[in-house]
Amino acid sequence: MNLKTIMTGLAGALFAAPAMAQDLEIVGRPHQGGIGFQPAATELARDLQWLDGMINVIIIAICLFVIALLAFVFVRYNAKANKTPASFTHNTPIEVAWTIVPIVILIFIGAFSLPTLFKQQEIPEADITIKATGYQWYWGYEYVGEDLAYDGNMIGAPATDGDYRKTDDVIAQLQEAGYSEDEWLLATDTAVVVPVGKTIVVQVTGADVIHSWTIPAFGVKQDAVPGRLAELWFKPEREGVYFGQCSKLCGIAHAYMPITVKVVSQEAYDAWLAASKDEGGYTDVRAVLTN
Repeated sequence: MNLKTIMTGLAGALFAAPAMAQDLEIVGRPHQGGIGFQPAATELARDLQWLDGMINVIIIAICLFVIALLAFVFVRYNAKANKTPASFTHNTPIEVAWTIVPIVILIFIGAFSLPTLFKQQEIPEADITIKATGYQWYWGYEYVGEDLAYDGNMIGAPATDGDYRKTDDVIAQLQEAGYSEDEWLLATDTAVVVPVGKTIVVQVTGADVIHSWTIPAFGVKQDAVPGRLAELWFKPEREGVYFGQCSKLCGIAHAYMPITVKVVSQEAYDAWLAASKDEGGYTDVRAVLTN
């Protein structure tokens, strides 16, 4: 092999590398052994994570108080330390306290949790509306008001005829799509593409059984019920790739029904939408990001 051939091959590999890369940071995904939340990418997710932390503090404080109280009673009022047990049947101040204090705690929690719930349920005016339809076992997407609709299947599922094994062919498909082997069972052959900083409303329904559209990093989850049209909303604050799953047991291949959302700049989104409409279907957003 001569020097010219070698240099040509190296140059081709060098310029092909950006096209093969995802070009977006993978932000929202589960991690092996992880016990915390995914990074919050919306105001809704930040509110939910803060609420969870606040309630955990209250729960831990109550548990520690009860454990300390039990320990005190065991030590102070055991048979050896307290030869003559008390014979009273009630204590009005204590009974009033243990009735009022839980009520106050619940009101305090409700004062923070109800506004968070209402914020999720009160759907704002959308910049972009997407209809997501759950099927066994993939998602169909339609950009409302735009001439664009496509399906999103887990990468590997069509190639293995429903066997869902991580074969060399599946790994090659993941790499070709710009993912690594770690994104097996998470990445889809198409993605929901939305611009950063815009209000996205997703209309969710099911075509056969009940599914559930969920993106943990966005703090959203909505059941897809056949014959009903429900809505959720989010406003992504960070560009990147986010993964979710169908969160309703929907049949034998329920575990192989992931969701991929790519948050890009407004310019990249406009270019992607125009290219997809021109092609009559989904266009890989990486082609826009690398141009």
